[in-house]
Amino acid sequence: MDGAQPESPSVPTPPSAAAPDLSHLPPIPAESRLDMPLQRLDKWKGPHPSTVDTPNNGWTGLARLFVFGGGLLLAGYGVWEMTKVVDAGGIVGLEWPLVILFAVTFTWIALSATSGVVGFVAGLFEHKMPRPAPVPLKARTALLMPVYNESPARTIGALKAMGEELAALGAGEAFEIFILSDTTDATVWIEEEFAFLRLRDQLAGKIPVWYRRRYKNTARKAGNIADFVTRWGGRYEHMLILDADSVMTGETLTTMARLMEADPKAGIIQTLPVIANRNTLFARLQQFAGRIYGPVIARGLAIWHGRDGNYWGHNAIIRTKAFADCCGLPDLEGRKPFGGHILSHDFVEAALIRRGGWGVYMIPWLSGSYEESPPSILDVAARDRRWAQGNMQHIAVVPTRGLVWPTRVHFATGIMSYLASPIWLLLLLVGLALSLQARFIRPEYFTRDFSLFPAWPRFDAERSLNLFILTMAVLFLPKVLGTIEALIRAEVRRKSGGVLGIIGSFFIESILSALVAPVMMLLQTRHVLEIFTGRDSGWKTQRRDDGGIPFAEVLKHHWTHVAIGAVMGLAAFVVSRPILAWMAPTLIGLILAVQVSYASGSARIGLALRRANLLLIPEESEPPAIMTTANAYTVAAEAELPEIEDGLQLILTDARARDLHERLLAANRPLRERGKPEHDWAMADAKIREARTIEELSRWLTPKERMAVLTDARLIHRMRELIDQPPPSIPHFPDNLPEPAEAKTLAAGE
Repeated sequence: MDGAQPESPSVPTPPSAAAPDLSHLPPIPAESRLDMPLQRLDKWKGPHPSTVDTPNNGWTGLARLFVFGGGLLLAGYGVWEMTKVVDAGGIVGLEWPLVILFAVTFTWIALSATSGVVGFVAGLFEHKMPRPAPVPLKARTALLMPVYNESPARTIGALKAMGEELAALGAGEAFEIFILSDTTDATVWIEEEFAFLRLRDQLAGKIPVWYRRRYKNTARKAGNIADFVTRWGGRYEHMLILDADSVMTGETLTTMARLMEADPKAGIIQTLPVIANRNTLFARLQQFAGRIYGPVIARGLAIWHGRDGNYWGHNAIIRTKAFADCCGLPDLEGRKPFGGHILSHDFVEAALIRRGGWGVYMIPWLSGSYEESPPSILDVAARDRRWAQGNMQHIAVVPTRGLVWPTRVHFATGIMSYLASPIWLLLLLVGLALSLQARFIRPEYFTRDFSLFPAWPRFDAERSLNLFILTMAVLFLPKVLGTIEALIRAEVRRKSGGVLGIIGSFFIESILSALVAPVMMLLQTRHVLEIFTGRDSGWKTQRRDDGGIPFAEVLKHHWTHVAIGAVMGLAAFVVSRPILAWMAPTLIGLILAVQVSYASGSARIGLALRRANLLLIPEESEPPAIMTTANAYTVAAEAELPEIEDGLQLILTDARARDLHERLLAANRPLRERGKPEHDWAMADAKIREARTIEELSRWLTPKERMAVLTDARLIHRMRELIDQPPPSIPHFPDNLPEPAEAKTLAAGE
């Protein structure tokens, strides 16, 4: 009925007996601005970074010599053997592309292998790494949690656990929690406000908690952090960046702050997050690989990176002033997907802060840093699409002036991690084409050049088998070294299922990863092709729970992979049994793509393997206290926070929720210039003025227009007038205006 007031939803009272008075305690601190000048990529007038920062030590130089020298020697040997495989009748035709593609892929895995060797050797001496003394902290660090349409209960559960540990260590005054919201969902936004109120109330007197929702999420996460730095960066010497699924112990947080204070030329210090806390088959595969193989790989990277390291965007501490001075990211020239805002901003920020003379390095020996894995193959593929675009953008960043050479290697590594998939696919297709040529096309026995012998494609079968064994050995070397390290470390061995559990898990992970790899090859190849044909990735919320994906959805995404595998398998079967055997591992993964992908999201399978002590990691056998506490706080928050179905309706019908929202709006004023209304705001304003009832208006407003209403208290009150007052008596335009010819007839009185 027109003018009727909708029933107000039930909104629980915030946890305290009386909500904090936000008029005396604003949601954000007073601004302390820092300039963040836009950086030039084509010019650099500063000194070389190595002349400003502490030089890398001799071990770094030796590690680089071994990784790159040894890796290139190993790659050279592999390529030499490949030429011998195809040189039985002279290298002709498509054999040249086959050799070149093999050279690229083999060099890639050879460098990973030698880096893993460095990491394994360094692990033998890891206990000798110096630890900072537990001295009181002098500087203030902001604990930043950027969120984008995330579960507010999960966010505050993790932050409460971290805040309480910091307070228990006596470090509450040295840290402040800052929730940086880029949320675009109206209901999640209102849920965040209640969650913030609850978190601040529960940590009152222990650690300050602040909340800011950005008016426009320009430049995504990079813009979110930049907005914080320019408005409040002067308040904090350091900022510790978290992801929405990050959890870190209080001991780890304080150790990182001490490391930063003890090293005045450190710009970024990165931890190695352990993947944990999920139960699906795919997540547990990722957890096992990250926990057992990850330390060897990360240690190798940390050693040869030295102070020319990289940054992964979270679970790292950054010197705020250095970030402001060096990391004002420019938009790349051209249209999306190559142009526009830099998506994989973390690599670029590490490059620029290193260019500015600050050290960037990783501390893999520091435990207590955790994150979660996407629950299935399709979830990781959705995230990978955005990462692929960001890494392809780096093609334009590699030539940036003033960078140290390891930084350019980081960019090349990121680019190659996605180009490797189409290169692998091309390698398979060239091999198949060579077999087709040998089977169906008459060879050119005598070329134009003088030769006493005919030339046609021939392969040395024995060398081919030896090269296959060498390739597998190089590919699996980092995994084998990680498994050996886990076996010789008593505590890791005991908590990971013992000797049989670790060895069995190694084989399960290797087999399932081999089945997943061809599917990811086609997915990433598609991503790269989409990027090069001009398709933008967008920005989607990442799924983080253990729920599986419906079979029909899995089939929709993977039926083409099955078809490709079947066609390639049939062609190989018709052409050559040896080529079928060579392609078999890839073909099996493609043909089973639907089943493997569906099983990857199954928590039932993941938990069954856990009960059998398979894919087990120490963080599952004895969950860290911080993770147990964070999970418990998340469950409690889910039970106690309001169940909101429609955030805008709640603000319109519940006075307490509206008062909270408007007070937060007053502190976080929209950064919109007066006299320049934006499209969504103007459309919402016009629709409110024309609507007769709140029901009619609700049908008219788009999601973006609903968000525009929530950003302006005046629009909220105009909408309330439709609830509080009867429909106006002024005439309205009829819903269906007459056609022009009919209007003329009516005007003539006919």
